[in-house]
Amino acid sequence: MPTYNQLVRLRSGRIKKFKRTSTLDLNKCPQKKAYCLKILILSPKKPNSARRKAMWVYITSTSRQVFCYIPGIGHSLQKHSTFLIRGGRRRDLPGMKYTAIRGKLDFTYVLGRRSSRSKYGLKRPI
Repeated sequence: MPTYNQLVRLRSGRIKKFKRTSTLDLNKCPQKKAYCLKILILSPKKPNSARRKAMWVYITSTSRQVFCYIPGIGHSLQKHSTFLIRGGRRRDLPGMKYTAIRGKLDFTYVLGRRSSRSKYGLKRPI
């Protein structure tokens, strides 16, 4: 913590800490449009075991390639499918900083979903 004299000597006040974003490829946007290059099935880090669905993605506006997680049970994605991605990392998959948004563009919603429907793109059943 700077003293009062140090602040007066600087004449600019306190220096703000620079906070680096974890989702650099989104360029400070909430979502970005992307298309699928390759679909992968990965296994998670040590204490967990499963078959996690992921994909290698090309972000259209920034021309970057990143890994993206496919949430929910089942999907209809294939090569060159378009969808939206958002920030949101998977702790048990190294290098996975982005998640696909279900229910937008070519990425269909999760069928038969009852709880947490908003995360998986399903409207309220009537």
